[in-house]
Formats: sequence, C-alpha cells, structure tokens
Amino acid sequence: MNATQKPRTAQVNGPLWGERARDWADIQEGTCKPVYLAAFERMGLREGMTYLDAGCGAGMALQIAAGRGARVSGVDAAANLLAIARERVPTGDIHQGELESLPFADHAFDRVTGFNSFQYAGNPAVALGEARRVAKAGAEVVVMTWGEPEGMQAASLVAALKPLLPPPPPGAPGPFAMSAEPALRAFATAAGLEVLDVFDVASPWHYPDLPTALRGLRSSGVAARAIAHAGESAVDAAHSDALAPFRQTDGSFRIGANFRCLRARA
Repeated sequence: MNATQKPRTAQVNGPLWGERARDWADIQEGTCKPVYLAAFERMGLREGMTYLDAGCGAGMALQIAAGRGARVSGVDAAANLLAIARERVPTGDIHQGELESLPFADHAFDRVTGFNSFQYAGNPAVALGEARRVAKAGAEVVVMTWGEPEGMQAASLVAALKPLLPPPPPGAPGPFAMSAEPALRAFATAAGLEVLDVFDVASPWHYPDLPTALRGLRSSGVAARAIAHAGESAVDAAHSDALAPFRQTDGSFRIGANFRCLRARA
C-alpha cells in the first residue's frame, strides 16, 4: 500500500459486519436476492465459469452462482459471515481478507461481482482495481451500490441511524456516494474498466413482523456501529419509528428499495 492509499479497514469492518452474522444471513441478506439474480442474468453467468464475489458476506450470491454451475470463490472481512458462506457452499474457495489485496492470481475469473462492497473498503478505487486485476481479459465485472435515495423508502431507514452514529471522518463518503450514474461510471472508468451498461433493480424489503424487522436491521455493520455508540434500545427505537409508515394491515412490513448496478468489461 503506497502513501496515497487510505488505511485498510478489514480489522474494523469484519467484527462489525460479523457481530450478528446469523441474523444477517437469515433475514437481511435476502433483501438483495433479486439484485443477485438480475446481475447473473445480465452478465450471463453459466455452468463452468469461474466466479468471484468480492465482499461475499454470508455467501447467498455464491450459493446462487454455484447452483448455476459456476466454480465459485469469495472473499470478505467478516469471519462469522464467512463461516456461514462455507456452510452454504462447502466446495467454494472462500477466504478472509482485504478487498484491496485479493488473494487470487491475475486474470483468474470469468465473472466478478462486488455487491454493496467496494464502498466499504478503506480505498474503494484500489479495491475495484484489484477486481479488474483478477478478472480475465474481456471478463465482466458488476458493481452494485444503492440506487438514488430520493423517493426510495429504504433510504429513510438508512437516515434513521445517522443521529446515532459517531461523526464520520472529514471527507468520508456517505452510503449514496456512488448512487448517481455519473459518479458510478467515473469510478469504474478510473479503474480501467469499460462500462457496458448501468441498470437498476427493485428489491423490496419484506419482514413478517416488527421483531424480525428489528433483528434484520440491527444486523448490519452500520447498525453495529450505531449500537456501540448509542445503545441497542436507541437503535431499535429509531428503526421502529422509521418502519411505522410501512406497516401492512397484517402486521408485516414492506419497504421499497432500489439498487444500481454497473456492468463493465475488464
């Protein structure tokens, strides 16, 4: 890592995102399943391809890709999430490590994804450059981030935690820093990728009841940071208030969410 790179963050992010790993895997991770499916269709992931998910978490995307016949690899900072990923895909090549220093050879993969992961690296530009390095020439790379926050119901749940978090470092990007299409395209182009297209996927969040919703929402690394700073009761209260407008007549919750994907060629 040279002097211009920001500090690596796996030692910080790993424990935060792995603190409530089972709740993440059982409840919250599935809120992005429609995005995984859409991305795999768009990038033509098929049997026999080598596939890497950079920031694989508990491995839902790896499990889906393995079900399509791909030979899957993953890397993530959170040991507790990786333990679940290995349960789900025992044949996968799964590592704990840094997005800025992927433990794979050059030009190893036919397809690479980063589902809501690159922005959590200490240096997102270096992380995406690593994704390009391990992709074969002409391989496709998909970067997923949040969609535009304006009018998105799930953005109110993200905003609910802001008063409970410690002040961010000066210049730190927010969760929607790459949501605008020009910013996302510039991010990929700077890493030497050829942008093919940008597409949005609706991925609504469903919870059967309030206790399940609170368990899912407090399982993220951001929520873990807010709990450490302000306490679990404050986080639950903020989430309960933010969830109230989305309560259905049967007591369940449905919250609209959109994610933006960029598909590029290495």
